[in-house]
Amino acid sequence: MILFFGTRPGKKETKRLPHVSCSHCGQTGTITAVAQPNYAHLFWIPLFTINNIRYAECSHCKKVYYKEDFTPEMERALST
Repeated sequence: MILFFGTRPGKKETKRLPHVSCSHCGQTGTITAVAQPNYAHLFWIPLFTINNIRYAECSHCKKVYYKEDFTPEMERALST
């Protein structure tokens, strides 16, 4: 019997953070947050979420903030 088991990324969800300023360049309203889950699948059917990758990027200076680099201002904006 052959089993096809593996991982695959899910659909990206993006959210603009209009009132958050970039700590690198100081521009306000240029931060976009991205969340993308990774799934374990069996026969190309997603079974469960392995992890969820979250990061934010400034469209002005292209600085990338990973989850551990999020400022409290970014955390507040994402929770609403």
